[in-house]
Amino acid sequence: MNAQIRKGLGFGLTSGVITTLGLIVGLDVSTGSRLAVIAGILVIAIADSLSDAMGIHISEEATYKKTTKQIWEVTIATFLFKFFFAIIFVVPFLLFDLLTAIYLSIGWGLFLIVIYSYDLGVKTKIKPYKVIAEHVFLTFVVIVASYLVGKIAAMLI
Repeated sequence: MNAQIRKGLGFGLTSGVITTLGLIVGLDVSTGSRLAVIAGILVIAIADSLSDAMGIHISEEATYKKTTKQIWEVTIATFLFKFFFAIIFVVPFLLFDLLTAIYLSIGWGLFLIVIYSYDLGVKTKIKPYKVIAEHVFLTFVVIVASYLVGKIAAMLI
């Protein structure tokens, strides 16, 4: 896998998982609506994937060190991986009740973060448990913050 695809995978997976988990938890707590959660996931999968791909595209252009082909490789890879890792979270909400789908989504998201973090630690020669702990901690920060924002929104509306 070339560096551009690897960069798109890393960004797309982590952003897709963490953003979608935050949205799922926040929308569940504030609305309690399966439809709202599914619609939110679809919006994240499309709009946020395109937005992140454009952000990576502009970031890569700003370095002045990449060819046009490399820039487009990372742009397309970011979009595809972000879209995929966001859209797969719809499945539990189509198959299970809302609460079960929430727990399955959190478990699945953490599993993906742990697996990717382990691989990243091995490849970068950083102790995998340190990379995993850092990334899981940051994922929990997003989940807890989203939960709190959802609770506050529910109280205000």
